[in-house]
Amino acid sequence: MVQAYNFLASWQLFPEKCAFQEGLIPKSGNCKMESIRNGHALAISINWVSLDNEAFYTQYEIIPDGEIRPFENQEMADGIQATILNASTIQTRFIKEETTILEVTNEILPNGYMKVTQKGKNKEKVDFTNTEIYHKQLSVLPYASSVGSVAIRPNKEGVIKHKALSAMEEQTNMQLDQIKQQIELLARQAQEIRKRKELSLMIYEARLSFKPQIGHTYHLYERKDGSHLLSLVGPKEWGGAGPFKEFISSVRLLADHTWVEVN
Repeated sequence: MVQAYNFLASWQLFPEKCAFQEGLIPKSGNCKMESIRNGHALAISINWVSLDNEAFYTQYEIIPDGEIRPFENQEMADGIQATILNASTIQTRFIKEETTILEVTNEILPNGYMKVTQKGKNKEKVDFTNTEIYHKQLSVLPYASSVGSVAIRPNKEGVIKHKALSAMEEQTNMQLDQIKQQIELLARQAQEIRKRKELSLMIYEARLSFKPQIGHTYHLYERKDGSHLLSLVGPKEWGGAGPFKEFISSVRLLADHTWVEVN
């Protein structure tokens, strides 16, 4: 089981990277693979949600030693055979009446994603191939999902988990949106404070011939030598920038002794 180490994780489905020739198309899903029985077997649990919001859940075990063993769900398959082809590939065959009805290949790609390829026959006995791409989840969840099992049908446990998952996603998304809005607000406030600081530094370095009063509006100009001057006279009274190179802005002194631009 050392060779299966790379697969031991909770994997999240990339719906947009998948290709399906058979079955319902998922909008989200997870697949969890964990070591059990002292490392002699793998437990695979699968949970996914269709585009119509149907919840599907199943789980099964494999012993990847190449031996054919009875499968738990006899309606689905009589036997199951799993083989570790190499450190990055596990192949599982579901057998019904001595015929392979589904072959599932789990492969770790060079970029760390897991590719799941399903090959089988549909009800019309036509060959199909489904391809799924997963990435490792940062946190290990107590459920998993994928379309990688055969004849999966919704059950009570799957519906309950789906409802819990939907409620969790709704609540966490709402909290994340609130935090995002708070961050955006703080960023805007920080930008405003930065602008006030830069403007205030410019004004306090400017020439002042009077003592500014809190709450009063004044007018900042750039002189022809590049220095700045704060004036009681507005640009309209000068008829433009007046005797200065450029009118910068009308400003107001706040109670914290910072300055803010005014229209």
